[in-house]
Amino acid sequence: MTTGTELKSTTKKNKIIYWIATIWLALGMLSTGIVQLIKMEEEVEAFNHLGYPSYLLTLLGIWKILGVVTILLPKFPLLKEWAYAGFFFVASGATVSHIALGDPIAEILPSVLLVALTIISWYYRHSDRRI
Repeated sequence: MTTGTELKSTTKKNKIIYWIATIWLALGMLSTGIVQLIKMEEEVEAFNHLGYPSYLLTLLGIWKILGVVTILLPKFPLLKEWAYAGFFFVASGATVSHIALGDPIAEILPSVLLVALTIISWYYRHSDRRI
């Protein structure tokens, strides 16, 4: 049987894990979203290397920025689920694309980190952020 103190400690630990993962996820998605939206030369080259058309940079940039706003705002649990799903699909798709092309681990790890942060943030989100 858990005591009130143990439950409070677990809740506090979960909040800390959630906010650390969510802040890092938000920073990662916001920074890559901005880089994609302004079509930095390095990002355009990376996209071409992966075989994707450069017009997708604008779409991804906009959706990533909107997703960050969504996961940070209170309420809107259904919209948050969509944002997390989008983050997961984008980051896992990038991971698979890099692996399929035989890219070095240094190019694969950033997207793997974003997948992990997405899963951790989603898993530890507070009950009022769930459907």
